[in-house]
Amino acid sequence: MKIEKEKYSEASCKQAKMAIRDTLDVVGGKWKLVLISVLTGQGAKKFNELSRDAEISPRMLSKELQELETNNLVRRTVCNTKPVTVEYSLTDYCRTLQELIEVMHNWGINHRKKMISEK
Repeated sequence: MKIEKEKYSEASCKQAKMAIRDTLDVVGGKWKLVLISVLTGQGAKKFNELSRDAEISPRMLSKELQELETNNLVRRTVCNTKPVTVEYSLTDYCRTLQELIEVMHNWGINHRKKMISEK
């Protein structure tokens, strides 16, 4: 939702801050968007594969996956194998973040170029 500058009000600013906080509560931090990105590009992953591919410790991965699952962004599937394995994949709801992730990806590339060119 685009808010034109002349249409700002105290209520619209409060609503915008709340929406941004809600978004950051769900996808903020160092790992959540990295994990979503890995799962977007490579599909369902077993726990150890995801830990290796995202370069995240198992302890931190477990915590982040629980939060992503709580927010309906990641699906946890227990496979009927011996030993039991667990796969993680993105939910359809998580795919609603795709536009946000692409914009952040492009901004990050441009920011890195700018910082390198200013050195």
